[in-house]
Amino acid sequence: MTIIISVKEARILLVGPVGAGKSSFFNSINSAFKGYVSSQANTGTAVYNYVSVSVTHVPFILCDTMGLEDGVNTGLDVDFATILKGHIQDKYQVRTLGTSPGLKDKIHCVVFVIDISRVKLLSDKMIEKFVVFRKKANQLSIPQLVLLTKVDEACPLVAEDLKNVYQSHYINKMEVSFQLGVSLSVVVPVKNYYQELEIDPQTDILLLNAVVQMLRAAEGYFDDFYNPEERSE
Repeated sequence: MTIIISVKEARILLVGPVGAGKSSFFNSINSAFKGYVSSQANTGTAVYNYVSVSVTHVPFILCDTMGLEDGVNTGLDVDFATILKGHIQDKYQVRTLGTSPGLKDKIHCVVFVIDISRVKLLSDKMIEKFVVFRKKANQLSIPQLVLLTKVDEACPLVAEDLKNVYQSHYINKMEVSFQLGVSLSVVVPVKNYYQELEIDPQTDILLLNAVVQMLRAAEGYFDDFYNPEERSE
């Protein structure tokens, strides 16, 4: 059995400040696949929580986390590397670590979720936390994306028509790529479902494009991890 065959679902980790829209994105993706507005994610007091999103030929897990906060020992305060390496179990609340995690247990792509309207309001402490997390992910060769949420609230033209998101000068001027040290090519804009009662095709297009980018990033991780001379996990 090859390494790739041993992994049934790609694990995508969502990380971001409180209120950035991680859980809303989680629910929005489920809604896009189900065909109706759904509410499933709720981290509550759990630091780490995941739900499998499995559709035909597109199996993946979105791993939701407690929101980041400015203070020390607040919000997501576990050693980030333990999550990336697959030691933290679902609905983790206390410091108990899983043993001998395999490739299937590890994180295959990290997604930093940021409310676009608050990009310029991110504190130095929050930026520092992002930088530390990015460094740890880089050390483990885990690909990363930046998800910009609430794009419809940031620009009137986008609110009027989501197809304008890639032509919006306001959104393009956001300095998130510079602040986090990432290229513009890994910054993905989305609109989550909040108060809507029915799904919307344009919203789904942005959401599903984000999923495509995540799966491509995870595929790159598997390609780099795979060693033809070592075919076991």
